[in-house]
Parts: sequence; structure tokens; C-alpha cells
Amino acid sequence: MTHVSRLRATLRTRLMAALLLALAMLVRAMPAAADPGDVDAAARGVVRVVLIGEEGGQPAPVSHGSGFAISPTRIVTNAHIVSEAAQDDTLRIGIVPPEGAGGAFARVIAISPRNDLALLEIAPGSLRLPPLALAGGGVGNLGEVAAVGYPMNVDLAQGLDMADIFRAQPPVKSRGYLSGERPSRQFDTILHTAPIARGNSGGPLLDPCGRVIGVNSFSADSNSGEAEFYFAVSLRELLPFLRSNGVEPAVNALPCRSIDELNAEERQRLEAEQSQARERLAQRSDELREVREKARLTAQMEVLGQRENRMALALIALLAAIGAGYAAAIWRSDEARTAHARIAAAASAAALVIAGLLWVTRPGLAEIEDRVAAAVAKAEGGDAPAPDTGSEAAEGALICTLVPDRSRVTSARTDDVAFDWSADGCVNGRTQYGLGTGGEWKRVFAAQDDAAVAINTYDPATRTLRTDRYLLGQEALAAAREARSAYTPPACGVSDAARTLGEQQSALIAKLPERPNERLVYNCTAKAAAK
Repeated sequence: MTHVSRLRATLRTRLMAALLLALAMLVRAMPAAADPGDVDAAARGVVRVVLIGEEGGQPAPVSHGSGFAISPTRIVTNAHIVSEAAQDDTLRIGIVPPEGAGGAFARVIAISPRNDLALLEIAPGSLRLPPLALAGGGVGNLGEVAAVGYPMNVDLAQGLDMADIFRAQPPVKSRGYLSGERPSRQFDTILHTAPIARGNSGGPLLDPCGRVIGVNSFSADSNSGEAEFYFAVSLRELLPFLRSNGVEPAVNALPCRSIDELNAEERQRLEAEQSQARERLAQRSDELREVREKARLTAQMEVLGQRENRMALALIALLAAIGAGYAAAIWRSDEARTAHARIAAAASAAALVIAGLLWVTRPGLAEIEDRVAAAVAKAEGGDAPAPDTGSEAAEGALICTLVPDRSRVTSARTDDVAFDWSADGCVNGRTQYGLGTGGEWKRVFAAQDDAAVAINTYDPATRTLRTDRYLLGQEALAAAREARSAYTPPACGVSDAARTLGEQQSALIAKLPERPNERLVYNCTAKAAAK
């Protein structure tokens, strides 16, 4: 390949990489659409908040609204939903979860009528909920938003009576668009078009990743037939309210990006890396070809020169041997020159030996190829360290740090991960990873204290750790935990442990949804030695 051809190939590669980057930036700039899977995941922590009185000596619902978990035992709702209970000790507050069989009572921890916010605490030991995360990056250009809650008009349309609201039911989800931030006379609100009705009050307004951007509160008057708009209390009000009452919520300020977008970018990244690798390989091949041609020319000149020099010296030595031998033959007949004859004979023999050695040690033509091979091997970097590829090269104590540009996080923690990897798939000296049919190292986690199923995947060649989290409902989560309890992972060091665990995990992985709700990608580097 000529220099011009290499330049053209380089320009094509760079142009393709620029186009892929421009496409990725265009996709990022587009308003995000709410992902149903993320709205469903957030809905696991949305509850019905019921005011309960007595009628004929029996508990009876008085009214209800919505709320959402900000911690496993604390609920955010509107002040106007529970203010009556805060002033009347004959009323109790009931919390009805979206799934399962049990509800719970709650008490008011704090109430702020000024910005229509209230904080409730569930009675100890009665109910735990998966908390929702708050969006920390501001509403910006979010595009589509979702409102989640328990509108009364839906209950009426279903023919439900007040007693039915004590039964666990999934909340209603509605979609709309962000219409802007607009402060009311008393507090800061978000204006949107996701339909809400009486009963939705206190429920969350979600961004496309299922993170809370506001607390739905009230709607605009549409009696004139004009388009309906709705208001949610903004995070500018919610965050200070929570923190002033000792609650530090999970706040996620990472960009909201879909799994499909991440997958597309990963494919683009891989294609760009492969294209660059092909370019480097072609360039290296051209460089080695030039090295080989130059080395061949140099070797030919050196070897042929050395060969001719030795052959010439061997001829001179041979002639000297012949001359000395002739002199020795003549002087042998002359008694006066007998000593000279012996010296001449010895000189002839020595010259003959030298001539033979010079002839035998002259470099052969095969020496040319040997020297060419040595020059090429040196140019290929024979003395350079081997690249870090394979399990053995990535062994040891590592620290894995989140790569935000390759991750999608809604509520998970993003702390650094200590990851001590062994070539046999043993992590931190006790957790075995399974080797799948695709050559990936995986471990499935379905802990009882985590409302999610997580799959860790590790690539030793690139030192990349990926965690895919599936935020499942109670039934799906129970099924996953049952599948997980059906096998016992082999311990580290057991023969064929990696393959065995890979087979055990495959059935559980096959039952999970096609796409995870969250993806955390970590870059792992060698942990610095303690001093």
C-alpha cells in the first residue's frame, strides 16, 4: 500500500468515526421518551395514602390520595391529603402498597402547608418499599414525563367502592410533556400535561428514567374548554423540605439515557475501535514491509560483501600455500636450505588451513533471510512488554470506577467497587463467577434485601465490570429468587467451577426481561499498594 493509499484509508476511517460521533450527539440532544420499564420500576414505590375513620365501630376510608417512598419506611405526599389527620386524632393514615397482601399505618413526621408537602413514616416492622430516586440535574429539556398515582375517577369508572381502596392495586400511569417551571404565589412548581385527577395528589412526576422531578399537587381550571395543565411541586421545594427533616434522599444527576441508546453507542464504539485497529494493522503491515525490504537490501549487500571478501582471502591464502609449498619442494634438495624448506612447508600448511577456514566460514546465502527475519522481529517490538489481554494479565486487586458516559443509572449507588480478580473467575477470594457460552464471566445476584436482580459481567481483557440491574415487581422478583435458590454456586477453587456456575445461571438469566432498567459500567485499574 502506498503512502497516498494509507492516507486515504486514514481519512475514511476518521470520517466514519466523526459521522458516528455526530449521530451519537444528535441522539443525545433529542428529548428523551419515558421508558415504560422505568415507570413500572418507579411505580413499585408509589402507594395509596388513605385517611381512615370509623363508621359503626369499623374502620372506614374517609378520603385518599397518593404518595411515594423516599426511603424504605418514609413516604412523601401532599400536605392537603393528610392535614386533616394531623388535626384530628380520630383519623388514622393508611398506606396501601401497589402489590402484595399487606398495608400499614403511618404517622405524620412533618407537614408544610405552604408548599403542600408532607412526610410520613410507616409503622416499624410493618412494610418496606423500594424508594424512588430524585433527578438531580434539573428538569431541562426532558421531553416526555409520566404521572403515577391513584386517581379517583378511575376507581369510579371501575365500579370500585371505598372499601376496595384497601386492596393493593397497581397505580395508574399517564404521560404528557413538560411545559416549563412556573412559580406560584407561594411555592415553585412544574407545569406539565400528564393527566392527573383527584386522588393523584401526592404522587410523583417522573422523568424518562423514572426519577422524581416533582410531587403532583393540583390542576389548572379547564371549565372553559381550554387545554388542561397540571402542576407539581418542584424539587426546589422538596429537597430542602426533606433535608430539614433529617432525610437525605437518593439523588441522581447523571444524564437520562435509554438502554437502546447505550447499546447503539457500544456498537458504534466497538466498530470505531475495530476500524482503528484495522487501520493500525494496515499501517503496521506497511511499515514492516518497508522494514523487510530495507533489511533485505542491507543484508544482501553485507552478506555478499562478506562472502566475496572471505572467498578472495581464501584464494590469496591458497596461492600463498601453493607458493610456500613450491619453495619448500625446491629447498628440500638443497642441504644448505633444509631449515628454510621446513619453514616454507609449515607456512604452506598454515596458509592451506587458513584458506580452508575462510572458505568454510564464508556466510551462505541463507544468512540473508536470517538477518531479514531478525530485523523484522526487532521492528515488531520483540522486546516490548506483552499486551494486557486475558484473565492472567488482569489478575490482582483492582478498583473499579463508574464510567458515566457508558452507564444508565436511576437509583443504584455508584460507589467505587473493590474487585480482586483471579484467572479462574474467583472474586475477592470467595465469590465464583460463571463462564458463559459467549466467553463472558457472569454472576447473578438476587439478594433478599435488594428489590432488584443484578448480573455482574467482567471482561478481563479490558478490565471492564458491568452491572445490569432489573427492577422487578414482587411476583417477578419472587420467581427470580426461587430460581436463584434452586442452585448452590460452587466455591472458589472447585474443579470446573466456572463452567458449572455458567450452566446453573443460564436458566435464571433466560427468565429476565430483555433489557435491564439500569446499567453500571466500571473501568477497573490496579489498586495501589498500601504504604
